[in-house]
Amino acid sequence: MMSRTTPGVRLLPNALTVLALCAGLPAVQFALTGDYVLSIGVIGVAAILDSLDGRIARLLDASSRMGAELDSLSDAISFGVAPALVLYVWLPGDGRFGWVVALIFAVCMVLRLARFNTLLDEDQPPFANEFFVGVPAPAGGLTALLPVIVTLEFGTGWWSSQPVVWLWTVATAALLISRIPTLSLKKLRAPAKAVAPLLVGVGLLAAAVIQ
Repeated sequence: MMSRTTPGVRLLPNALTVLALCAGLPAVQFALTGDYVLSIGVIGVAAILDSLDGRIARLLDASSRMGAELDSLSDAISFGVAPALVLYVWLPGDGRFGWVVALIFAVCMVLRLARFNTLLDEDQPPFANEFFVGVPAPAGGLTALLPVIVTLEFGTGWWSSQPVVWLWTVATAALLISRIPTLSLKKLRAPAKAVAPLLVGVGLLAAAVIQ
């Protein structure tokens, strides 16, 4: 099965992973210009692409160790570094304390991804087939940005105060490195007839990111 997959097709999942990185990283640039809606939007696009690359790799029988490592590096930036910097820029004030909290979140994201890669080579917990160990990277990155999302929707309030935001960020970071089982949809399989529409959707997402 592996030998019947052409080299060009086998590159598609990795291309999606790189595209997810290219979608997530501009979130920092948008935050620096004050466009937080776009910041959250591009991280959301990165999360969608991140959910597609693994599924497409399995559908095309194009999974590889390099793809797994590339996916983790992309996740570390798109869902660890980018959200931490967006939060830091969005809520300035005590820069030193805010920077420490941003570092805690980014480091916990990297630790979570390192543990995930380690579990690929070791005996996984019994629940690992249906659940993630801890909160997955895309969910963690978007959860950390929830105070920004709520503020954009409803305006400022207790949820946008500095202590609450940083406490929320640290709590989210703790969930990333926890061993709490988190429901996973990674075992879902798309029917063969859905592959073509799925690839078309990926192409449209790629075009939207490039534009």
